[in-house]
Amino acid sequence: MVTDMTVGNPIKRILRFFVPVLLGNLLQQLYSMADSIIVSRFLGVDAFSGVSATGSLNFLILGFALGLCSGFAIPVSQSFGAGDHVSMRRFFANGIYIAGGISVVMALVTGLLSPQILRLMGTPENIFPYSLTYIRLIFFGIPATVLYNLLSSVLRAVGDGRTPLYMLLCSTLLNIALDLLFVVTFSMGIAGAAIATVLAQLVSGLLCIAMVALQFEILHIRGREWSPSGKTARQLLSIGVPMGLQFSITAVGSTILQAAVNSLGSGAVAAIGAGAKVQFIFTTPFEAVGVTMATYCGQNLGARRIDRVRVGVRRITQIAFVYSIAAFAVQALVGRYIAQLFIDSSETEILDLVTHFLNVVVASAFLLAIVLIYRNAVQGLGYSRVAMLAGLMELIGRAFVAFVLVRAMGFNGACFANPAAWLCADVFLLPVYLHTVKRLEREYPAPTGA
Repeated sequence: MVTDMTVGNPIKRILRFFVPVLLGNLLQQLYSMADSIIVSRFLGVDAFSGVSATGSLNFLILGFALGLCSGFAIPVSQSFGAGDHVSMRRFFANGIYIAGGISVVMALVTGLLSPQILRLMGTPENIFPYSLTYIRLIFFGIPATVLYNLLSSVLRAVGDGRTPLYMLLCSTLLNIALDLLFVVTFSMGIAGAAIATVLAQLVSGLLCIAMVALQFEILHIRGREWSPSGKTARQLLSIGVPMGLQFSITAVGSTILQAAVNSLGSGAVAAIGAGAKVQFIFTTPFEAVGVTMATYCGQNLGARRIDRVRVGVRRITQIAFVYSIAAFAVQALVGRYIAQLFIDSSETEILDLVTHFLNVVVASAFLLAIVLIYRNAVQGLGYSRVAMLAGLMELIGRAFVAFVLVRAMGFNGACFANPAAWLCADVFLLPVYLHTVKRLEREYPAPTGA
């Protein structure tokens, strides 16, 4: 269902779009958790640590591809907001060409170089075989991941958050079923978990193609709209590449930190991995808000309604602050018990580390909310190159922790990596957003009576 976010009550439009995106993000967490729980329970702690050790590397590579897809959707949302459906479909067509080509190259290069990358990160020897098997198969499946994410990003750009949600629900259920089939029934080990994930992503992408063909005539590319265009490609790349690099720059910091954590041993790796899984449950709403604000701001820029941008961003920030307080209170009560989905209750030392990690990170969650709301708002307004610098600030924060705090404080230092990164990005993003909005308000004054 197409949703025009340039009219009506801003917060109602935002929340209406936000809810299915949130449910989709929660399903993605379930997607990831299913792999982790099944691997931990049926293959052991070392196998779980092996998967966890690839998390930052996974984010480094796939993050670029996902950022690229999100960036390609911004010109689509701006054209939709402006009512220019021909340009919207041309952006869609050229995005398909570019994303397809890049994803194939990325799959080949990263899949072949996986052993060298893991060695460079100092992956512990006892978990190295698990890490290599898992991440190599995930990388070879990059085209399947890009297929779903490009189509879901375009659907959200025209205001439809429900179709990607339904496709993801089917994919999640399939992933869990295939995990159990491959890992438990067929005894395929860590390879079975990776193959299940890739196949489930492929199915979700194919389902999105079917839904676009059947229900979204507005996205049906016609005749010359399929023609490759250098100008259109440059516009897409000017937004998509900075967004992809922003994800990758952020992930470089995570990879540096992961290397530092690896030096603390597989127990610390398992604790950070489990803690991150639990943290994502509480911070997933912020990810959904970020996706929502990129679409909301992009559509309203196309409609020249910068006044609606300011109102929407301010109100959603207030809601995020209230949620942050509630999330910390709930985490303090149940966080350790959720972690036992991944770590056996007998591993009390590791669980103590997880609890400490969660207390630090979830207490700082509002800093993450600011990053995601304001970075995505700036990107939706067409300033993805500037927003990319926020990723550089996060890199600086995580690198400082990795090179200084982890060496000085061990695991305690690693717990402050994410809060430090978010704070560095916030210091940069807030003034950038305010400057951007003021500039656009002068260029596009609010209509009389708005």
